[in-house]
Amino acid sequence: MSLIAPPLSLYVHMPWCVKKCPYCDFNSHGLRGEPPAYADYVHALLADLDADLRDFGAAVSGRTVHSIFFGGGTPSLFAPDLIDRFLDGVRSRVAVAEQAEITLETNPGTVEHGRFDGYLAAGVNRLSFGIQSFDDDKLRRLGRIHSASEAEAAVKSAQDAGYANINLDLMYALPQQSLEGALADVARAVALQPTHVSHYQLTLEPNTAFAANPPPLPDDDHAWAMQEACEQRLGEAGYGQYEVSAYAQPDRRCEHNLNYWRFGDYLGIGAGAHGKLSDVDSGTVRRRWKTRHPKAYLASPGGSDRIGGDGPVAADELPFEYMLNALRLIDGVPLADFSQRTGLPAERIAAALATARERGWLADAPPFLRTTPLGQRFLNDVIASFLD
Repeated sequence: MSLIAPPLSLYVHMPWCVKKCPYCDFNSHGLRGEPPAYADYVHALLADLDADLRDFGAAVSGRTVHSIFFGGGTPSLFAPDLIDRFLDGVRSRVAVAEQAEITLETNPGTVEHGRFDGYLAAGVNRLSFGIQSFDDDKLRRLGRIHSASEAEAAVKSAQDAGYANINLDLMYALPQQSLEGALADVARAVALQPTHVSHYQLTLEPNTAFAANPPPLPDDDHAWAMQEACEQRLGEAGYGQYEVSAYAQPDRRCEHNLNYWRFGDYLGIGAGAHGKLSDVDSGTVRRRWKTRHPKAYLASPGGSDRIGGDGPVAADELPFEYMLNALRLIDGVPLADFSQRTGLPAERIAAALATARERGWLADAPPFLRTTPLGQRFLNDVIASFLD
């Protein structure tokens, strides 16, 4: 079956944060010494976009960007006028959907009173707050620079500025956290009435401070009990689970992340950003990522040195790449999407599908790929079964 171009998004990486958290394995760099040249970075971002549009040619020509996501790091370190300048530059280069979802991640410890008005005026219509917990002791253990009261004040300030689409990031299975503590975090989040909650387990990632010096974390059974209890509490409050770690009020799912999970296309610009594009003419799926360190990225705006890696995804890796995303969706995806997004025939995964269904990991619904509750609990095993 021929490859069909899916929706296109834009991911923008802002690599700086006030302080690197001990659990974080993202490409983020704590502020030290002289403040970064934020305006120069915006210039480099637009040069990066120009170069990608030129390099990808027909694969992006004439396509519309349906969502934009500023991730980090801490994008709210960038003043609203710089975000405005960048978005104006994007709109002058590519078609952006009139109702495009434009998300900016923000840390409650970096926001300034009045800034939310500026972000809204610039075109940012969705905010994502990195709360993680409403327990001050847990926040200290996580290395966060804000308190629970500051987090609540920041969210209310954004709502007062006119934001009606807000996500709160929460973590569970924190150091020495109890089930009651995890549920208390959910209760305080729901009380703020966000439209979306991302609720995910703290894990020890390689090359982090926590991996080198692990804190005392709840065991797997206790972590699973927290997940189930919090999932139930969020559901009772009107937040439907639509992805392993994502819960939303009706019609408030994150469109940008949905495009990832459906194996959509996205341009990735900024230090360490990753992108993925479907080249219909060649029938290949291509990935490109940018050099990680901000200084190296800024050294030659738009130059070839900004590229950390580039090339097509091998055909024998595509089933795993696709399932790594699609199987996170609670409702699943149509089986036909596999061929449309990878260019491979469904027969390529027939044996793996049969085995997963026999083990009770996938629902016995041939037109759909959908994990069962058992499959959701052992999702890593399910996904790994599609490795060639």
